[in-house]
Amino acid sequence: MSTQTIGAWQRAALARLAPVIGPDEAARDVRLILMRATGLSAAHLGVGGGEVLAPTAQAQAEAMLAARLTHQPLAQILGEWAFYGRSFHVSQDTLVPRPDTETLIDLALAQPFSRLVDLGTGSGAIAVTLLAERAEAHGLASDISQAALDMAARNAQRHGVAGRLDLQCADWWAGIAGRFDLIVSNPPYVSAADYAGLAPEITQWEPRGALTPGGDGLSAYRQILGGVTPFLALGGRCLVEIGAGQGRDVAGLFTAAGLVDVAVHPDINGKDRVVSGRLAA
Repeated sequence: MSTQTIGAWQRAALARLAPVIGPDEAARDVRLILMRATGLSAAHLGVGGGEVLAPTAQAQAEAMLAARLTHQPLAQILGEWAFYGRSFHVSQDTLVPRPDTETLIDLALAQPFSRLVDLGTGSGAIAVTLLAERAEAHGLASDISQAALDMAARNAQRHGVAGRLDLQCADWWAGIAGRFDLIVSNPPYVSAADYAGLAPEITQWEPRGALTPGGDGLSAYRQILGGVTPFLALGGRCLVEIGAGQGRDVAGLFTAAGLVDVAVHPDINGKDRVVSGRLAA
């Protein structure tokens, strides 16, 4: 392996990656790869580049670049990803936390809660974030995947909420007990038709069952809302993330379940992202 400066490696890597994933994403990913391999900050990389890239760092950067060229998500390559100001462990067993889901966090935090359940928790990003933001709250996070629950446990430990978060292997409401003043979920909602057109970073690397239930994409909402009322405390809220064009249908399921104050909320880009409702007190 020939010796290169950081700047030279960065330019060569960008030339290889940009045609595969696009120039803007490639520039970000190459920068993050170099930060991980060298331990340098983004600011240092931005003004430097003349230093020689150490052989061990170059080997690590080359391995990460090779993985990214196969369309493996950078979050999986790094083993962690940022969400709501914190870094979460991720793997091929869980979805990569996405900024869109921060809309659900903001809405959940807009009102007080003391006991929550996160259905289909995956990496635990939602439940862990909410408990980290509300030190007096306790929660339950469920998932049908034990591997996902193991990752959620790691993240709960990482962010100091493990003592306030119970984890349960469950298929939606099966085996869940108790009443909660906050129910949240980011369930699989991509329709079968839409899933076929998603990027290879998603279809080849992220767990299919966490993304699509098949069919029209609404079956998880039917299961969640069909059994929600016995688990809601009086006045308790339910919030779910939704996909494009699903607002009206999911809101209808909330109303059919007997919830009130049903609303569809946009994300930062103005797209419908969350449906909320509550059980009347």
